[in-house]
Amino acid sequence: MDDSTRVGLAGAPAPLKFPIGALLKRYGLRATRQRRGLARLLFGRGDRHLTAEALAAEARAANTPTSLATVYNVLNLLSEVGLVRSLPIEGDRTIFDTNTTDHSHYFFEDTKEVADIGPREMKYAEQIEAPEGYEISRIDCVVRLRKRATGSPAPDVVDAVRPCSRAIGSPKTFNPDSA
Repeated sequence: MDDSTRVGLAGAPAPLKFPIGALLKRYGLRATRQRRGLARLLFGRGDRHLTAEALAAEARAANTPTSLATVYNVLNLLSEVGLVRSLPIEGDRTIFDTNTTDHSHYFFEDTKEVADIGPREMKYAEQIEAPEGYEISRIDCVVRLRKRATGSPAPDVVDAVRPCSRAIGSPKTFNPDSA
């Protein structure tokens, strides 16, 4: 793929599209070959959650030779400039989210999947008040879910998950164990 592959700003519904190299430069980053290749893979599938290991595997499959350390460095750099969100959900494992809009997440402990919480389920956020002299800049919330051990079955939470706007009919989930 050449550098004419176009992506929108991560998570933004803006109608403007940018070539990968221009997108990186717009955020003050040098558009190196490895950054362009990883950004193509990262943003080429719409909004999603993934680990550095998953992106490294995609890079190998796409014949884009990149070390895992470089993938981590690029993802952390993209996080610093706001092109992706870093979600330290489980221990030392970080999941990166290409949707940078304000939203929270479900984390399914049994499957290790991450899914966006839709605005309809975020009603509690309206009731949070900042302390005197502060304003809320963003609410980051991870709701950890596990299967009920006994008793009545849990409601199907996946039905409440907002589907990814670019994935037809399926919730935006990420399972790091399947990557």
